[in-house]
Amino acid sequence: MALEYLGGGFGLSHDIATLLCHGSVMSRVQVTSQRDITAMAGAPCPPLHWEQQRAANIVRLLSLYRPLLDSYIIDFFTEGLWAKLPPTWQTALEVADPPQLAAMLLGTGGMVGQGTVWPLSLLAFTTAVRVLSFPRGQLGDAPRPPCQSPHLHPLLRRHVKPKKQHEIWRLGKVLQRLSQATGCERVVDVGAGQGHLSRFLAFSLGLSVTAVEGDGRLVSLAEHFDQELLRELGKARARGDSRRLPPSQHHPNAAQDTTDPASLCPRCPQHVAGWLDPQAPGQEFLLAPTPGPALAARNPLAWPVNSEQVLLTGLHACGDLSVALLRHFACSPQVAAVTSAACCYMKLSTCPEPTASNLPGYPLSAWVAGLPGHTLSYRAREAACHAVEEYTERLHRDSECLRIHCYRAVLETLIQAADPSKKHLGVQTVKKAHMLSFPECVWGRFPFDPLLASSLGTCGTGMALSHRYARLGLSLVGLDSAAVPLDSESVCAMLCQQHKVVAFFSLVLLLAPLVETLILLDRLLYLREQGFQCALVPLFNPRFSPRNLVLVAARVPLDAVLSGLDKDIREDEDMVRGGGGQGQG
Repeated sequence: MALEYLGGGFGLSHDIATLLCHGSVMSRVQVTSQRDITAMAGAPCPPLHWEQQRAANIVRLLSLYRPLLDSYIIDFFTEGLWAKLPPTWQTALEVADPPQLAAMLLGTGGMVGQGTVWPLSLLAFTTAVRVLSFPRGQLGDAPRPPCQSPHLHPLLRRHVKPKKQHEIWRLGKVLQRLSQATGCERVVDVGAGQGHLSRFLAFSLGLSVTAVEGDGRLVSLAEHFDQELLRELGKARARGDSRRLPPSQHHPNAAQDTTDPASLCPRCPQHVAGWLDPQAPGQEFLLAPTPGPALAARNPLAWPVNSEQVLLTGLHACGDLSVALLRHFACSPQVAAVTSAACCYMKLSTCPEPTASNLPGYPLSAWVAGLPGHTLSYRAREAACHAVEEYTERLHRDSECLRIHCYRAVLETLIQAADPSKKHLGVQTVKKAHMLSFPECVWGRFPFDPLLASSLGTCGTGMALSHRYARLGLSLVGLDSAAVPLDSESVCAMLCQQHKVVAFFSLVLLLAPLVETLILLDRLLYLREQGFQCALVPLFNPRFSPRNLVLVAARVPLDAVLSGLDKDIREDEDMVRGGGGQGQG
């Protein structure tokens, strides 16, 4: 399957008025007029680049549905969120089963219940969201990656989870292509963690790597893993492995069989304990991990202007760290190219009035910053971190995990009733919450319903349900469960609305890719405004790696890099389909 690149020629239809004209905002909240909706699709004057138009349309659409986007599912009962939906939506969603909700999220079905169709306004909402969101790859487009990557040498798979194996190989191929395009063989890996990506780049691809990590403990662990790998290579050399190539014959641009022992080069990354100062791009940005003496290690970007260039990368750099990578690329001529796979959008800084000394993580671009209503709440940015594909698979399976949000919403209602000051208090995750049950009242006060019995986890015999989830949750916020009425009729009535909670959360989750698209579009526009070549690439399999969009930018044309990467990914998927991996994940 050919990749679709944002910034690499992917087009967008601007005419979305027909998608929105049926009314779309929550009925109890201010409704936007038909004139405003039509203006949303009107051609601006002067004409805008399609990326700017897409960002403007996303901001306007999110403004229409801000009450939905900013809602917390734990407030489902305390704030009456279901009643805020349009009545026609309530009617359709109330009879939709989980697989039908999954079809709504994917845009693959229009029927509900006994031949009932989705309301036109709901169809307009879901279609507009999908049109404006950057395609992440459908669930059926690519096979699920194997438990062990067929591309990595077995020694490089040690201590590395299957998800990470998938990510480091594909991102490594991007960096290899960038190395070929720029002639640069030095890489700075920021937020390197235990050094898995750095190790693959150095030992397997032969690149010169500096790994920067703020946690000194992870730096020590990464160095330990390096030495462990060197010892294994030494043992192979002592056994007289005649196939082993001398290090001088390894080159990052040479085609190699990465599973052959001879493909590994005994070339360790250099590990540095430090962190980036996002407010000092292009300068002495590498700071000590803790207050104290100045950092002794040499800043990998602090060489003279005419010195050797580097490639800058960060695999799921958290919050503002991913933004710092882009700022350093834009301001540092020594950085030939950058790849940024972001995560933790809720940790992005958002300054209402940014200054030269206080730059926000969002928005970055002048274009998005100038759009009315561009702000994103913490809740909106948090929603963008959800794994839509994973939740869709749960809906398809009608998984027991779907009950968790209802449980938490009921618990929040009990907490606020007992002590309003504990509203939205962080509750430590209850392990295997979906396997626990709420109190023993349901079947004694309501007629037995086999479907509801299945969803709430009882065998249907009318036997008492345990109090374990409620007791655990209340104790985690410092409340005595004995003083809270767990067997009340109101609690039972809330538990019986689990299907409504699931439907409402599905609507919120539908907006998640749209928020992520806006955040990443903002970054792409920031680089475009400064004249750089850049593209957003759906690099990872979204079933395996939810944050699968990677921003690639360089000071040279990217056409050869992207076309070569498309070929790499097709070969990877063909190998997995052909059974090249060791068991399916």
